[in-house]
Amino acid sequence: MRVAMLEDDRDQAGTVSAWLREAGHDVHSFDHPRELLKIAGRESFDLFLIDWNLPEMTGADVLHWLRDDRGDTTPVIFVTARDAEEDIVAALSAGADDYIVKPVRRLELLSRIEAVLRRVRPKEPERELLHPPYRFDLTLKRCFVGETPVELTDKEFELAVFLFRNAGKLFSRGHLLEAVWGRNPNVATRTIDTHVSRLRSKLALRPENGYRLTPAYNYGYRLERLTEE
Repeated sequence: MRVAMLEDDRDQAGTVSAWLREAGHDVHSFDHPRELLKIAGRESFDLFLIDWNLPEMTGADVLHWLRDDRGDTTPVIFVTARDAEEDIVAALSAGADDYIVKPVRRLELLSRIEAVLRRVRPKEPERELLHPPYRFDLTLKRCFVGETPVELTDKEFELAVFLFRNAGKLFSRGHLLEAVWGRNPNVATRTIDTHVSRLRSKLALRPENGYRLTPAYNYGYRLERLTEE
């Protein structure tokens, strides 16, 4: 999972980043709100962890920008020393998905993250992913369009499954790269363009099959499910 953390206390940020990385997450840490806003304007994430008290802007201002200005529905968890009931109610009413009061405890943080993600992403079936006419056998790593098997490389299969599980969501190239290849500095983002092109061709991602894989200029890709007019 790709996490953006906004925390101006560097010791706190270092500790939480270490916990998240040990749990297998990719962490992008920011200590200034405008730095996060700049990156979030061109990159996508699975979760935002945001402190409330920040220089120049509050966590509430950042949440407002994400929800109202960007229309971003990515889960947001506030991590803050503010523990008054009215603060918690205000944060949740403004669109936050959860609220953790400092000092942060590792197991509680990880449990709350998992709980939030379960709410927004129901668990997919373990053995098969169905999006007619597409079918993915997750055990044997085989793909079918209708009854016709399609030969995909391991990375093509992983990318296709990730996109179909998140149909309708816009992902940056960097996000897709981390989701499929991990944080590997030796893999160029151009790799995503190559694999997307192959998937379009191999899976016949065309309107007649109900799906379209579309680019967003200078950003990334979205797999769109088309409805009949």
